[in-house]
Amino acid sequence: MSSQLEKVKELIELRAEARIGGGEKAIAKQHERGKYTARERIAQLLDEGSFEELDMFMRHRCTNFGQEKKSYLGDGVVTGYGTIDGRLVYVFAQDFTVFGGSLSEAMALKICKIMDMAMKMGAPVIGLNDSGGARIQEGINALAGYAEIFQRNIMASGVIPQISAILGPCAGGAVYSPALTDFTIMAKGISYMFLTGPKVVKTVTGEDVTQEALGGADVHSQKSGVCHFAAEDGEDALKIIRKLFSFIPQNNLEEPPLVECTDPIDRLEDSLNEIIPDSPNRPYDMYEVIGAIIDNGEFLEVQRDYAKNIIVGFARFNGQAVGIVANQPKYLAGVLDSNASRKAARFVRFCDAFNIPLVTLVDVPGFLPGTGQEYNGVILHGAKLLYAFGEATVPKVTVTLRKSYGGSHIVMSCKQLRGDMNYAWPTAEIAVMGGAGAVEVLYAKEAKASENPAQVLADREAEYNKLFCNPYNAARYGYIDDVIEPRNTRFRIIRALQQLATKKLTNPAKKHGNIPL
Repeated sequence: MSSQLEKVKELIELRAEARIGGGEKAIAKQHERGKYTARERIAQLLDEGSFEELDMFMRHRCTNFGQEKKSYLGDGVVTGYGTIDGRLVYVFAQDFTVFGGSLSEAMALKICKIMDMAMKMGAPVIGLNDSGGARIQEGINALAGYAEIFQRNIMASGVIPQISAILGPCAGGAVYSPALTDFTIMAKGISYMFLTGPKVVKTVTGEDVTQEALGGADVHSQKSGVCHFAAEDGEDALKIIRKLFSFIPQNNLEEPPLVECTDPIDRLEDSLNEIIPDSPNRPYDMYEVIGAIIDNGEFLEVQRDYAKNIIVGFARFNGQAVGIVANQPKYLAGVLDSNASRKAARFVRFCDAFNIPLVTLVDVPGFLPGTGQEYNGVILHGAKLLYAFGEATVPKVTVTLRKSYGGSHIVMSCKQLRGDMNYAWPTAEIAVMGGAGAVEVLYAKEAKASENPAQVLADREAEYNKLFCNPYNAARYGYIDDVIEPRNTRFRIIRALQQLATKKLTNPAKKHGNIPL
């Protein structure tokens, strides 16, 4: 055999060694846990045959604690690029079969390299996290590696989409990279995130808690809001990423992908003419409205199980991707509170950063009152949503279906926050407050002096409702551009978006604003 053939043979053998990571036994263990290997995950995520792997031959350089005797090709992370539906993406997948996926200096260098490439090429980055945290044997070098990754997350924010899937443990400093990215997907039963694990919690606070109860997918998708999508398993998590990609652009200089629309733009939805109940206190389901007006009823909801009083997610109108923000009267009467405000504000800012138009469906009676909310800083959280809508320069179409009262009217993309097209249904009630509350303030003295205070208040409430609890008072001043027939909503939104396709709006030059965090 010639020396060249021998070298080729050596290359093939080294590639085979790199591909089995921590070895067949470790791979079998990973499968026993119900988890796929790093390379299996990448194969599921990307278009078939599109993955180009980089840095397969990197090894760690640590000699502490006898580490020099134990090293693996690739050092616990698989990195490279490929395509999703033909579009370029960069990906890294931590390999739990090598040192428990723990982060070393070498691993950080590999991850940082593809993040730098993604920024240069203007393509999204996907991180598939499955790691025991920092490699303790590497000490400060592992911490420095994390910090290098975080700095790149920060620089890439708002420039290229960043998506994190948590497909195993993600603890300690490791949680900050997903937290800095745009979307975090967790897989039920196999993934968890926390800063300090159950043992440390027990030592410091005396609390007995399991990994699942401390930082499982249900906890972060329902209670903390850290997780945007809770997948049924690892495979489902990767399907969600592919679906999410169909709505978002490659970078902040591109438009979201357009798809062919098979749903007629002038489709009338007669059910919407009767969906609002006669009683203002009765709920209806905002999902029915969303499903009726978007293309083919296809809606990718974000943070579905968190702050259910507001709905956010991606849909299409005539093939064009939009972000939808909608109050949900079926949950807490659709009021805004701290969590709903934060959830919606972050979503609005993502859409604005990546040129995705915003469609806002309004039915909001106000902000949730009480000491719990005030002590929790509802003023600041509400201001985040106000700031997000006011800062956004993408096309903004707002439709008021029923209630739109007081401060919550302003916060939900009103005309003065540079709403481009503000429509209202005939059932809209746009006022400082509801009739019952208003007359108690305006006519308290008159009612007190009367023999029948209840009758006086009832009469005055009817007068107030006639004057103010309708869309025409706002339309009179041009704060509502048109009052529309509910069944026509889809067509009117599409026409508005078509008109706004050439919108140009820029904010004043500045380093950055100081959002009320």
